[in-house]
Order: sequence, then structure tokens, then C-alpha cells
Amino acid sequence: MYQNKVTLIGFLGNDAEVRTNNDRSFTTLSLATKSSYKKDGKYISHTEWHRCIVFGKLSEFAGTLTKGAHIQVEGELRSREYDSKKTDTKQRIWEIKVKSILKLDRAEQDAAEEAEYEEHEEIATEDAVA
Repeated sequence: MYQNKVTLIGFLGNDAEVRTNNDRSFTTLSLATKSSYKKDGKYISHTEWHRCIVFGKLSEFAGTLTKGAHIQVEGELRSREYDSKKTDTKQRIWEIKVKSILKLDRAEQDAAEEAEYEEHEEIATEDAVA
């Protein structure tokens, strides 16, 4: 049995980039994850950047994501080689081929729920008076 599954939770470093290659549209995301550890009594933090590639219908949604969005992505870890124009050598990069995206931004949801609650509260008050 084999399994190649990655789950990352982090923040977007840039707006999503929608691209086309060989008549195939896809979206790239730059996702930052952070970890920290204690060394000699001090906390050391480290930010890791992940290149995430999204294809198909999910790519349309991914294209709407903006810098700073808090998201969770699940997918497969992939590597590929390309010819570097700068060094005239082959370069290997690692990417996440995204299968699902979950938007974790709660502030927008909380504000919308509060507005909806206030709207229902006003209606209930108006009904009670009439």
C-alpha cells in the first residue's frame, strides 16, 4: 500500500496566480507555514514556503483567494525537473498538487452571522410591536 498525502494550514503570501500552459488553466498559491522551537531558552521561529498547484474546477475557486487568506490545503507532494535558463542546468522543485481547499478565515463569517442575527432580531422586535 502506498500513500502520498499532505495537509498544510497557513497563510497566503501573495494573491493567487491564474496561469495557462499548453491550453490548460491552473492556479498557483504561495502558502506560508510557521513552526518554532526552543533553543538556549529562546524561541526560534521558522517560516516554510510551499508552492501549491490547483487544477480543474477547484482552480476557479483558488483564483479568488487573496494575500493573507488563512487556508487549509490537502493534496499530494510532487517533484518535477525543469531547465533553468539562469544556470543552464536542470532544477528540481517540490510542489503540492492540491485536491481540496478549506478557507479558515472566521472574521468574515462572524461578521456575516452577527449581521444576520441583528436582522432577525429587528424583525422579531417589529413583529412584537405590531
